[in-house]
Amino acid sequence: MPNDPRASFSNAPLTPCTGVCRLDGRGYCMGCQRSMGEIARWGTMPDTERLYLMRVVLPTRKAS
Repeated sequence: MPNDPRASFSNAPLTPCTGVCRLDGRGYCMGCQRSMGEIARWGTMPDTERLYLMRVVLPTRKAS
C-alpha cells in the first residue's frame, strides 16, 4: 500500500540524535552519547548494530 502511513515510519532511519551536538570531556556527544566514530559510521551501520547501541551502549554511557 503506497499511502500506508506505517510504511514511512517503518523506513525511518534509526537515530538517537537529539540535536544537541557538542562533545563532552570523554569524547561523547552530550545529546545522544555517541562517539565521533559512531556518528560518522551511523549512516552505513546495519540496523542491528544501531539498535544495540541505542538500547544497550548509549544508556550505559548516559548513566555514568
